[in-house]
Amino acid sequence: MTVTEDATENVSADLPTPDGDTGTTGPDRRPVERVVVLAGGLSHEREVSLRSGRRVADALRGTGIEVFVHDVDASLLPFLDEIKPDVVWPLLHGASGEDGSIGDVLELLGIDYVGTGPRASRAAWNKPIAKNVVLGAGIDTPDYVTLPQSLFRELGAQPVLDAVVGRLGLPLVVKPTRGGSALGVTLVRRAEDLPRAMVDCFSYGDIALIERAVEGTEIAVSVVDGPDGPEALPAVEIVTDGTYDYDARYNPGRTRYYAPARLTPEIARHVGDVAVRAHVALGLRGLSRTDLIVDADGNAQFLEVNVAPGMTETSLFPQAAQAAGRDLGDLYRAIVTQGVNRRAASR
Repeated sequence: MTVTEDATENVSADLPTPDGDTGTTGPDRRPVERVVVLAGGLSHEREVSLRSGRRVADALRGTGIEVFVHDVDASLLPFLDEIKPDVVWPLLHGASGEDGSIGDVLELLGIDYVGTGPRASRAAWNKPIAKNVVLGAGIDTPDYVTLPQSLFRELGAQPVLDAVVGRLGLPLVVKPTRGGSALGVTLVRRAEDLPRAMVDCFSYGDIALIERAVEGTEIAVSVVDGPDGPEALPAVEIVTDGTYDYDARYNPGRTRYYAPARLTPEIARHVGDVAVRAHVALGLRGLSRTDLIVDADGNAQFLEVNVAPGMTETSLFPQAAQAAGRDLGDLYRAIVTQGVNRRAASR
């Protein structure tokens, strides 16, 4: 099962080389001189988005590109009309950024942008749908159920939770079906802790994904579209003093990262292949980050995918790029160049 974009989004435009040159020639070639980075928004991940936006803007400015950072508010569309950027990079985490809606608006306006199109973004943003898609592509993912808050009111919470534990066992991971940065996510080891985890989850959304917790090595594999198709960057291993929650992700000290991850060469190739396959199956574009657990047998279990990976000083995508020996400014320039030329090739 592969998510497809509309005809515009499926055009096989030339892909960027590491220095940002797409290799296109002729009248359709458009250099990137002016970029608008969208950061902020009104989701729970606003502060992370702002930090990501500042980091990417600084890296792009270092390559000589004129960069503007703008929030998503009533002044944005007049600003875009005035500035007329070559490309927009949405670095919005959470709703309105990763759910495809900002892409819909930019396409309505005919503005080039970085990243996955609206339809594939919506599929990736919804964790159960993403899990179904990757299952169809032959990728393993922990067993799970999806339950709306309304069902607990109608059937009674405890009988439903007892059925969940009876079917999936313990430990479990409870998370909102939409959202990121581990907001509303709880690792549950005891059945008596499950009701509290559901309450925490429903504070961030009205549908919960409850999946069997897999013990193993937690890693993230970033993917970028390159000259020969999607390419996996080195996996980053995550070691924390507890749950890899919001605090552990964005406040230095609680988490150690190993980039590249401490994997055998065979398993490192395996996880890279899984991330690329997920990227392709979900119809993603430009860049993505897939979160995985490597179990005791060396199998990679898909957890979720991010179409707008964090770019802060502790984020996993920049660490992976640096582990690959890529200069962040050059890599980001290549990514924005691709965002322009993919649409130029379709005109």
